[in-house]
Amino acid sequence: MFATLPNVLTLLRILAVPFFAIAVWYGHNVEACVLFVAAGLTDLMDGYIARRFNQWSALGAVLDPAADKLLMTTAFVLLALPREHFVAPIPAWVAILAISRDVIISLVALMASPHFDPRKFRPSLLGKLTTGAELVAISLALLFNALGWRSWYSHVVPQIYYVVAAMVLASGIHYFCRSSAPRGAQP
Repeated sequence: MFATLPNVLTLLRILAVPFFAIAVWYGHNVEACVLFVAAGLTDLMDGYIARRFNQWSALGAVLDPAADKLLMTTAFVLLALPREHFVAPIPAWVAILAISRDVIISLVALMASPHFDPRKFRPSLLGKLTTGAELVAISLALLFNALGWRSWYSHVVPQIYYVVAAMVLASGIHYFCRSSAPRGAQP
């Protein structure tokens, strides 16, 4: 069933992605930051509502992570492009690592299960922590771009990229080990 409130919130998040991309591309950094925060809030709300009011759906289980990955991939790609209005770009190597990990995990998941069941494809704690670190990195880049804090950027933000890279690699290896382990013996 599509017409649940969590699914509507997820759809709104998907529809916000092009507006977020336009804001980033044209240097409307405050608007981009606001749209990213609003999308994050709808993600929290749809998850809470789905659990609290038992509005889980198979469609939502697929759309919700897809919406998250669409928004984060868009942010990584656009914030890694050299633009004169960015005081806080994301290094291309970080964006490439993060996006590659997500693509590889998605391909493995699709190949591993001909009858994909989202309830059986739960993210690990390390995967959730990695996503959290990626969100922090993107949020900081957007915030510093919105505020124009070039001097603060060099002291605060670059270190998070190394944390994100390490977590992306660790969670990718962990996922591979988890997906290749025999049933019942997953780490």
